[in-house]
Parts: sequence; structure tokens; C-alpha cells
Amino acid sequence: MKNSLGSLHISIVLLACAGSAVAQAPQGKSLQLSAGMHLIQAEVAATEAQREQGLMYREKMPANAGMLFIFGNPATQCMWMKNTPLPLSVAFIDADGKIINIEDMQPHTLDSHCSAKTVPVRYALEMHLGWFKQRNIKPGMSIGNLPAPR
Repeated sequence: MKNSLGSLHISIVLLACAGSAVAQAPQGKSLQLSAGMHLIQAEVAATEAQREQGLMYREKMPANAGMLFIFGNPATQCMWMKNTPLPLSVAFIDADGKIINIEDMQPHTLDSHCSAKTVPVRYALEMHLGWFKQRNIKPGMSIGNLPAPR
């Protein structure tokens, strides 16, 4: 009895650790973007699974880091903050790299934050809350070094 309970305890601890490691693991490749003179190290979320995971469960992120969501076809896009403990700002960006609108998002909410309905977007860039505002980056400005649409 003692051995099976000990084994059960070890199994539960290993499963908990594995789940935590998966939740904190980077999404995949990253690239360097520019916003005016500011450089951004952006993780890329290009697949449906990567976009669904997004920055969920992340408890910290470097100051000039973010996540670039790449969508298959330009359209209206919406983001939410389910299971995301970091407060974020999201810039919705068209296929030419121009910022259409920027929305602030609070942690652990299911509120929808959407791109302007009149302009289809190809990308969304999530950064720390207020990152764009602090650097005077506004709609109409461009994000450089975005991957070309496929």
C-alpha cells in the first residue's frame, strides 16, 4: 500500500510539473519587428493551435517582447484574455503593416477586443499593457519586418 501511494504521489507531481512546463513553453520561432525606432522580439503564432494558446498562462515577458498573431486571410479579428495573467495591449495591423487600431486588454477576461470592422487585418501584435502608448505608437503608423503574407 505504501509503495502504490508513493508512486501515485510521484505521478501526480510529475503530471503537474509537465502541465506547468507546457504552459510556460515558448510558442516556436520568433522574429524581430520594428515600430519606428523601437525593436520588438515577437514570438510567432501562425497556426490555429498557436493562436488559440497565445500568451495564456504566461506570468512574465521581457519589456520589448510580444506575440505576433498571423491570420490566414485578412478579416476582422478579435482577441480575449482567457487564462492570461498579463495585462496586454494589442495592435491590429493590415497586410501592408499599418496599425489600424490598438486596444487595451485586462487579465483573465473574456471581453472581445476587435479590429476596426471596416478594415481587414492580417496581424495582431500583443505587447505589455501601455507599450504602444508609452512609445507614442498610434494607428496609422507601420510595423516593420512583418513576414510576407503567404
